[in-house]
Amino acid sequence: MIPARYAASRFPGKLMQDLGGKTVIQRTYEATVATKLFDDVFVVTDSDIIYNEIVDNGGKVIMSKKEHDCGSDRIAEAVELMDIDIVINVQGDEPFTDRESLSKLIEVFKNDNDKSIDLASLMVHITDEDEINNPNTVKVIVDQSNFALYFSRSPIPYPRDHNVGVKYFKHKGVYAFRKEAILDFYKLPMLPLEASEKIECIRYLEYGKRIKMVETDVQGVEIDTPEDLERAKKIWK
Repeated sequence: MIPARYAASRFPGKLMQDLGGKTVIQRTYEATVATKLFDDVFVVTDSDIIYNEIVDNGGKVIMSKKEHDCGSDRIAEAVELMDIDIVINVQGDEPFTDRESLSKLIEVFKNDNDKSIDLASLMVHITDEDEINNPNTVKVIVDQSNFALYFSRSPIPYPRDHNVGVKYFKHKGVYAFRKEAILDFYKLPMLPLEASEKIECIRYLEYGKRIKMVETDVQGVEIDTPEDLERAKKIWK
């Protein structure tokens, strides 16, 4: 599932911007389909513009029936009546979605025999101080088993001592859910931590869900700003 909202607060209309002759959302959809990992791939949107873009290019798209504050809510509505076990959420602004990283997420559930993991997500090791301190970059800290402890737009952990060798990880907005977990998310109200940080996966932590983080070395580019789009165009060339 690829949640796609037209009116993004930081970069309105970003999913319809041109990237190498096709829109960002079409590039993301095609990259996800090209992994050949999924039984089906859908864009989920509330926008007629994005709906028509996908349909006109032969893709599959679901129109949301309700207004939603986040992508997980949008996906939950779409999958509620589907006969499925695992849902993968690929953000619409991730045109460099790759097979290797998504395969790692799927493996988490193949190896989870007692079904103790509610969802899994990706993280990338980062070293650039500007990126570590950038509030547009969501950081995650994990325990010894790579389960998420917290997500923040602030640098976490705070580097009071620079000599302890701590590593910083950027959270990539790609998730794999058990269907039950995302439906629970849909029904539970937003709490203050999520509302403060504007990071939807915090809601899972606040309600006691377990998030297995999977490290990947594929950086890609999430297109949150016009500057990100220019970087993506250079990479695409």
